[in-house]
Amino acid sequence: MINMNLKQLRKMNKFTQEEVADKIGVSRQAVAKWESGETIPDINNCMALAKIYDVSLDNLINYSEEKEKISIPPKGKHIFGSVKVGERGQIVIPKKAREIFNINPGDSLLVLGDEEQGIALAQYDRLMNFIEAVYKAEDCSEE
Repeated sequence: MINMNLKQLRKMNKFTQEEVADKIGVSRQAVAKWESGETIPDINNCMALAKIYDVSLDNLINYSEEKEKISIPPKGKHIFGSVKVGERGQIVIPKKAREIFNINPGDSLLVLGDEEQGIALAQYDRLMNFIEAVYKAEDCSEE
């Protein structure tokens, strides 16, 4: 799996094997062997590769485009799949999204919308804390 991810990420980023090798301090042959599946990079090289490709280490190693049906997302970006809207407008937020964003039963979410870009959900408390920080920063800059 990692060999396919390495090859795909390199091509997506329009790097040659030589450029990848230079960026992490290995030979071009090492990169070629990783991409062919002949060998696998050690953990330090995996961390360096994840950094240059801006993906999580977990996705670099374990991601399966065949299973997910999309290419590896950038670090910190997620696609959780699709949800169906119920008769009364309710949706179920996928478990992985609830875990990553620490969304628990009883939490308040703000529903934001832009007619051209769509709907977004934001955790009410986090958004309000952000807005409060912006107002405080404005007050400080006026003094």
